Amino acid sequence: MKTNELRKKYLEFFKSKNHTVFSSDTLVPDDESVLFTSAGMNRFKPYFLGEKKDLRCAVSSQKCLRTGDLSEVGKTPYHHTFFEMLGNFSFGDYFKKEAIEYAWEFVTGVLGIAARDIWVSVYKDDDEAFAIWVNHIGISNEVIVRLDEDKNFWPASAPTLGPNGPCGPCSEIFFDRGAARGCGKPSCSPSCDCGRFVEIWNLVFTQFNRVGVGKLLPLPQKNIDTGMGLERIAAVMQGKYSNFEIDILAPVVSFVKKILRITAEEPRISSLVNAIVDHARAVSFSIADGVYPSNEERGYVIRKLIRQASFKGSMVGQADPFLHKLVPLYAQLMEEPYPEINEKKNAIAKIIFTEEERFLSTLKEGRQHFDSIATEARHGGNNTISAEALFKLYDTYGFPVELSRELAKENNITVDETGFEDFLAQQRQQSRKKSMFDAHIFKQGELSLQEHSIFVGYEDIQISAQVLRIFTAKGETGALIEGDSGLLVLDKTPFYPESGGQLQDKGWIKTDRAEFAVEEVFRVNEAIVHKGKLIQGSLAQETVTAALDRNRRQALARAHTATHLLQAALRSVLGDHVMQQGSLVDEDRLRFDFTNPKALTVEELTNIEDAVNAYIMASDPIIKRTLTLAQAKQEGALAFFKDKYKDTVRVVSVAGYSKELCGGIHLDTTSQVGSLVIIAESSIASGTRRIEALTGKEAYRYTKNIRTRSRQAAGMLKCADGDISSGLQRLIRELRQEQDKTLALEKAMIAAQSKELVATKKDFAGTSVITKEFSAKDSSLLLYLCDMLRNQVPSVFVFLVSR
Repeated sequence: MKTNELRKKYLEFFKSKNHTVFSSDTLVPDDESVLFTSAGMNRFKPYFLGEKKDLRCAVSSQKCLRTGDLSEVGKTPYHHTFFEMLGNFSFGDYFKKEAIEYAWEFVTGVLGIAARDIWVSVYKDDDEAFAIWVNHIGISNEVIVRLDEDKNFWPASAPTLGPNGPCGPCSEIFFDRGAARGCGKPSCSPSCDCGRFVEIWNLVFTQFNRVGVGKLLPLPQKNIDTGMGLERIAAVMQGKYSNFEIDILAPVVSFVKKILRITAEEPRISSLVNAIVDHARAVSFSIADGVYPSNEERGYVIRKLIRQASFKGSMVGQADPFLHKLVPLYAQLMEEPYPEINEKKNAIAKIIFTEEERFLSTLKEGRQHFDSIATEARHGGNNTISAEALFKLYDTYGFPVELSRELAKENNITVDETGFEDFLAQQRQQSRKKSMFDAHIFKQGELSLQEHSIFVGYEDIQISAQVLRIFTAKGETGALIEGDSGLLVLDKTPFYPESGGQLQDKGWIKTDRAEFAVEEVFRVNEAIVHKGKLIQGSLAQETVTAALDRNRRQALARAHTATHLLQAALRSVLGDHVMQQGSLVDEDRLRFDFTNPKALTVEELTNIEDAVNAYIMASDPIIKRTLTLAQAKQEGALAFFKDKYKDTVRVVSVAGYSKELCGGIHLDTTSQVGSLVIIAESSIASGTRRIEALTGKEAYRYTKNIRTRSRQAAGMLKCADGDISSGLQRLIRELRQEQDKTLALEKAMIAAQSKELVATKKDFAGTSVITKEFSAKDSSLLLYLCDMLRNQVPSVFVFLVSR
């Protein structure tokens, strides 16, 4: 049974059991506690916790990425960093009996696995699950094993070790490969690690709330959370021993062997190849979901996987980038369930190629330094690379500590990783100190607000509103008096809170007798908080007029709309690999960070600026719509992956060239931007570039200033404005001619002095010695004098000092 067919059968089976089918969520979870989606249940967390009640049963095939067992990937038949998890879930609906029934029906009925080939494990104290398997399903108790909490409880060992919170026993289903695959012991069972038994499905019965060591209280809502690795069950169904032999991975394994010119079937080589195949797949899917190689968080994981895979290739003699060549093959193999890989394959391949090319250059240079350090370690007698040397390799040469560890192992030496971590911690601490700034008088985290402020700033810039709550540095208060700094929460507001890169609105909150100057605006939960100072009068919980600074709002809108136009132009000129990595929208100023492997050329920058200004002159209408997140994604709207979106989103579109999820403030037509001028382009991280630009009034001021300087320069060069370049070339040419004349004169003077110096030479054992304190403007003149003296005296030692 092909893997795609297996996935489809699983989803269709549970759909027939009244489960809502969910397509795979992104690898970037809406959960700050984890870097990547690591299980099918991640997206359903609010339902497991009872925070949402509109869903009872669900089923999905979820893309997952885990790096906890990275060192095992490739060495075992089953470990992966990237894999798909089949899962069915119940949120207070069915429980143990039905979950076990469904699992048994699917495994034996739909997949046709013989009952005699199945074993089961249950938690040692879960008599209920044991009884269901024996009495209801009808399997023999001889093929059921009871395992301890470290094996059959979720989280593992939760009753003893914690953490507190929802937990429960597990029941696992195993496929028996047969005694020939086992250890031969009579006691061989799923508790044995000999490889005979393959765990194919884990059923978690979340029925307890842990409140202390061994204290498990029944949960009012009992849930089901199951997980079955798609690649693992595919291997069983296709009669393969290893996941890397199944239909969606075996072609990639063969292709990698062809690229690396591998013919021998050695366990060590197979391990390297399998790891490369796995890492390349993980990287391809991650980049497709908007995670790019960097030195921070998710990006560092992707960079690490590329480096690991590339390094493994180099271990069998591969000196050039090759990982990017795997992307088209994965795009083809995975097109049915994940067409986005094929749609983005060129951009994905380009990013991987650039990252690997840069790494191989680093590897070559770093390897030389490593070899030198390794030799010192061996000669030092302790066969250990010091923490200081390890950190220097990492910090100065960008050599990953993982590679130092691998190379050290090959050289039969060790590395001081504990000391290295200490050096790394010191560096991070110093970085934090350098980046510290004065804290706000009011810390947003200290406010606990449940109010819901209605934002009306898309339609209105001045409204009547009600003050709900007032705070000062001392805490909540009933009123502000003149001179007080404070925070105001209104029932509704036109003030846009800083978010999505756009700075906040400013303005005033007024009554007939009071005026509060709004300096900052931010969100706390669903409340919009206005920070500022009461300029005059007194202000209480009363009706007020909230009015924006119109000029600032318009300047922010110009910059924000221009940011969208800039991204469209970047993707048009450079390619679809360009994705937003961050932005700052200020008054007629913007900063845009994006993925690109190298610096932009002058021609590219010119083309990008021209494209944006063409969009502006077209005066295209800017359309804002409210759609479901699914609709927006289906339409191809761009999303900034670091942002978290609700089920309903705002989509901002311009003609056929720009469509983005965006909650920010925008203009009505592109012509209102005025113009855009790019003033800087730079690198902020490997593979990430930054463009800074001006719009509206700031663009006009910048252009006017350049025009003024141009006229001044033309005046000094005594030429027309349009002839400055040729005027400068003429001036440089004349300057060089004068420099050449001066140099010729200096050399003539030196030639004359060289004859005088020869007369002062002293002979020692057949060698002439000439010493002289000399005045020269640069070292080239001293070298010229040395050459002249050497030509005049056959064997001479010259010692010249310039002051």
